[in-house]
Amino acid sequence: MKYRNKAVVASTAGLTLEGMDIMFISFAMSMIITNFNIDMATGGLISSITNIGMLAGGAIFGILADKYGRVRVFTYTIILFAIGTFLTGLATSIEQIYVFRFIAGLGAGGEYGIGMALVAEAWPKNKQGRASSYVSIGAQYGVILAALLSAIILPTLGWRALFFIGILPVIFAFIVRRNLDESPEWVAAQKEKQQDKTKVEKGKLIQLVNNPRTAFTTIALALMATVQIAGYNGLMIWLPSMLQQSQGLSVSSSAIWTISTAVGMILGMLTFGQFMDRFGTKTAYGIFLLASAAAVFIYSYAHGAAAVLIGGAIVGFFSNGMFAGYGALISNYYPIHIRSTATNTIFNFGRAVGGLSPILVGFILQHFDMTVAMTYLALLYCISFIAMLSLQHKNKNKELEIKTA
Repeated sequence: MKYRNKAVVASTAGLTLEGMDIMFISFAMSMIITNFNIDMATGGLISSITNIGMLAGGAIFGILADKYGRVRVFTYTIILFAIGTFLTGLATSIEQIYVFRFIAGLGAGGEYGIGMALVAEAWPKNKQGRASSYVSIGAQYGVILAALLSAIILPTLGWRALFFIGILPVIFAFIVRRNLDESPEWVAAQKEKQQDKTKVEKGKLIQLVNNPRTAFTTIALALMATVQIAGYNGLMIWLPSMLQQSQGLSVSSSAIWTISTAVGMILGMLTFGQFMDRFGTKTAYGIFLLASAAAVFIYSYAHGAAAVLIGGAIVGFFSNGMFAGYGALISNYYPIHIRSTATNTIFNFGRAVGGLSPILVGFILQHFDMTVAMTYLALLYCISFIAMLSLQHKNKNKELEIKTA
């Protein structure tokens, strides 16, 4: 039990620091644009490059974690995104910011899947949903921490000082390395591998698509992860502006909406974890995906302050509540020797592709209205629902594990 709790605390703290690091760019963006005299499109490329770094880091460090150990590589990823964040504060050109944010993205992309694999291997299957939800909330903690630090540091010390704070996770990395042992499941798998000298292992990434059934599972999970990120980004980046235009909300009122929605998201994550453990993966995702589609579509017709606030919390509850389950969902479909690779590669693919959703939502809003934009988001959740239905039930995955080994 003690090791389980340590794994959750370490993974939650890692995701908190990652979320903080990513949000620093959002809060400092206007100052960076002014400092380097660039346009908004050039500034927006910073986030895109970070996402590309996450995709690359997810694959690279996932493979390394499967080969050399979860805890060791987990600490390396934290150190890497801490260094990338710190160097961002020293950048003297926008090109240097691109390079340093790519480095930070490499570390952040690697950290997520390794932490989730640690938790999946530490907790029994009937409790992995709630354990995954505890870790996932860390991203929301990171958003809050970034907001607080930005409010204190940006007005007085400027944007560079904010990124200098990013070196602090290095301390956390050393604490993890000293106090958290390697995953027992991974250690056992390594011993078994050493005893079987005749086994020739294929490349890690190839194993995600090395037969039709495995390839289909990987594609379905990648599609679900892409929709999750696309829906979240589409909602959180554009909804405050949509509401300001359609409801006449002030900036301060839209900030209250953001808080209300974030609270709904946290409650949704905790609830989803319980649903997943009690009723099973497909039932939990089925309920939340269909509810997300309905809530998003209906929300486009909300009027009045109360409806906007309550509706925002409900949308956040369902649409981002599902985020809590992806670590357990993906981990359970792949054997130990490719688990970190699978989790990192699949989810960071979703981050990279789904991160482009705000561009499409912006295009829709420019040419149509809020109802059309929300209909697009609702359709995304319906597509994810179909992908989820195509997945084999978890208790039928023994054949999948044998084929990928």
